[in-house]
Amino acid sequence: MSKRLRVSNALRDRSALLDGFTPPASGRSSPYELPLHASSGHRFADDLEGQNDEHLEGLSAKVKLLKDISIGIGNEVRESTIQLSQMNDAFAETSGILGGTFRRMNNMAERQGCRWLWYILFLVFVFWFFIIVWWFRR
Repeated sequence: MSKRLRVSNALRDRSALLDGFTPPASGRSSPYELPLHASSGHRFADDLEGQNDEHLEGLSAKVKLLKDISIGIGNEVRESTIQLSQMNDAFAETSGILGGTFRRMNNMAERQGCRWLWYILFLVFVFWFFIIVWWFRR
């Protein structure tokens, strides 16, 4: 079993923890160093609180941006799924139509013998002839 510790409000007050605290002067610049005009630990704690609030606002903006991006990605995925489903249905329908056409063409070829091959070759030759004539007249 876990035990919960009761923390008094005095311990939750962060400014009370830093009363009388002055950071050591190390010669390095840091956003957390005590400004020269502030002499009390309370002013230092207020500055830290302000910086924390600024960082918290920045993080909140970044989290909101990430949330908006993830919602946009989710919407795009849903729309793409619908489009893919519709394309799959269209391709299945087209496949059925082409399969039926190919089957009828094979039946016709079996009944006609080899004449259909000569008809197709003749049509290809005529089509090629018109393409060549059109190409040279440009």
